[in-house]
Amino acid sequence: MPLSARFWHNLNPPVFIGSATLILALVGYTSLFPERSAQQFMAVQYSIMTNASWFYVMTVAMILTGVVYIGLSRYGDIKLGPDHSEPDFSFSSWFAMLFSAGMGIGLMFFGVGEPVMHFLAPPVGEPGTVAAAKEAMDITFFHWGFHAWAIYAIVALILAFFGYRHNLPLTLRSALYPLIGDRIHGNIGHMIDIFAILCTTFGVATALGYGVLQVNSGLNYLFDIAVSTQTQIVLIIAITALATLSVASGLDKGIRRLSELNLLLAVLLMMLVVILGPTTLLLKMSVQNLGSYLSDLVNKTFNLYAYEPTDWMGGWTLLYWSWWLSWSPFVGMFIARISRGRTIREFICGVLFVPSGMTFLWMTIFGNTSIDLIMHKGATELGDIVQTDVSLALFKFLEYFPFSNFLSGIATVMVVVFFVTSSDSSAMVLDILSSKQNQGKGKIPVWQRVFWSFAIGLVALVLLLAGGLQALQAATMATALPFAVVLLISSYGLLKALAIDAAKRESLAQTTLAPGAHANLPWELRLRNVIHFPERESVHLFMENTVLPAMLAVAQELEKQGAEASIDSENPKRPALIVHHGDEQNFFYRVRSRAYLQPSFVVDDEDEEESQYYRAEVFLSEGGQDYDIMGWNKDQVIGDIIEQYEKHMYFLHMVRE
Repeated sequence: MPLSARFWHNLNPPVFIGSATLILALVGYTSLFPERSAQQFMAVQYSIMTNASWFYVMTVAMILTGVVYIGLSRYGDIKLGPDHSEPDFSFSSWFAMLFSAGMGIGLMFFGVGEPVMHFLAPPVGEPGTVAAAKEAMDITFFHWGFHAWAIYAIVALILAFFGYRHNLPLTLRSALYPLIGDRIHGNIGHMIDIFAILCTTFGVATALGYGVLQVNSGLNYLFDIAVSTQTQIVLIIAITALATLSVASGLDKGIRRLSELNLLLAVLLMMLVVILGPTTLLLKMSVQNLGSYLSDLVNKTFNLYAYEPTDWMGGWTLLYWSWWLSWSPFVGMFIARISRGRTIREFICGVLFVPSGMTFLWMTIFGNTSIDLIMHKGATELGDIVQTDVSLALFKFLEYFPFSNFLSGIATVMVVVFFVTSSDSSAMVLDILSSKQNQGKGKIPVWQRVFWSFAIGLVALVLLLAGGLQALQAATMATALPFAVVLLISSYGLLKALAIDAAKRESLAQTTLAPGAHANLPWELRLRNVIHFPERESVHLFMENTVLPAMLAVAQELEKQGAEASIDSENPKRPALIVHHGDEQNFFYRVRSRAYLQPSFVVDDEDEEESQYYRAEVFLSEGGQDYDIMGWNKDQVIGDIIEQYEKHMYFLHMVRE
């Protein structure tokens, strides 16, 4: 293959070229005209916040309600993938990755800062009081709790469901499949993926740019390293280099291990603060804070301060909602990428409740301890630091503890690793968005991942030097409004698709049919099949000599009856029968061999290796059915195909009603 052909082989040219061109144009504009672009984008953002605040509040409320409903409904048992699929990652690794990519870095800078800021300047009421302290924790929980993770969860759920269960591209375009069908593969789909790339690139780049300023401030505070452009350039280059090494190592090695490291460091830092701080008080407050948050959840969800007009709403809650929405294409796609094989209920419980619980614990430990220091220990300087430079809040807070240098060292490492995990996971997402190999069907070259990792670092570096970070941040957050509209429409499409999937599951379970084909086997033969553990070659011969002829016979009879049927015999060791139904869902029946360990009473104890046996298992379009037809004759296989086809026809009948 020529070099140019190899270059484009894995890329999606319209998306790659289109997004790269727009990134270059927007970065050039905000760099050349930083003040003008900042004013323009901020004006757009302010107009949206002023006139569409009600829409943001309603959208986020509907998303949270919808996610909880899906998790509790009959759809919860549906897997994000074929019925036989298993999770790619352990629960601990899965949680660590979604937590680190989702909002880990924000907790480092706002775990102390936000509760203190609300305590010293509440939306209503007198600052510095016990009532202000309770309200500060309620608001902080509200901003970082279920609503934020529900936004991430619905995007990830849409992508994972259509990507892993319906074999659509694992990109944002697939969210619109229920609405526009195959047109997602054309220009509309390209535009949606370009939009997602822009949101991801600029969102992560601006966060990296501002984060480097905060890291520089922390290093200056701890080690007297100068706050300068040169230091910040070195920091961006170093973080980008680490992220590039991580993303080049792949998801299972680089990103997973860094995420697990950061989770361990976070738990260690929290435990040390609890042990060295007001332990009993924090345990009491963690329980009370959670109860207060849950009891006031509905009121805060819909509170627009319409009867008490204040600028606080636009400066806090609405900014958070728009920020979570603008980040959701990136974080949602990353969560979808690591969630294959989980049931919808398991997925929603994990994404919605586990990271939120960790966040609540973090905010209680750092927020309540900070407020207690200010209220009862005379730490007024901590409040002054928070209001002056929130990036120093955590480091100033740790000064009030023994071993403060050690604690600050852990915090500094966590900040850097959080930035690295955000950068490398975003590079992986950009790689998926701009590639044709976006469903795991081919290996994406390492250079593409490295390219996007460097691109994020370069954008952050250019904007930092040119002063365009504020403009681009405002532009990124302004994209939340159109994306919210798309997300609501896509959520409706997801519910429609889930209803069809659930109907098929119910039809397979409830249809009353004649006994299965295996019931007619002589009992001696059935018993022999139970305790017979065939080798792979025996199963493959069974496929070629019995299963494939049975499928061909059924296909020929269907053709005689006027139906369109075809056989996928490209690999004769895993043949499939497909009956085409036009606009309705096709019938799909495949038999393939699956390996299992032999039971202990069969394996020779002297053998060092446990031998395997193979089953000829049936796979339908929704995945493996977990039953073995090895040893059946041709007529019995035909009987099973017809039985499954009859169930499929009943499913189509149910859907039409």
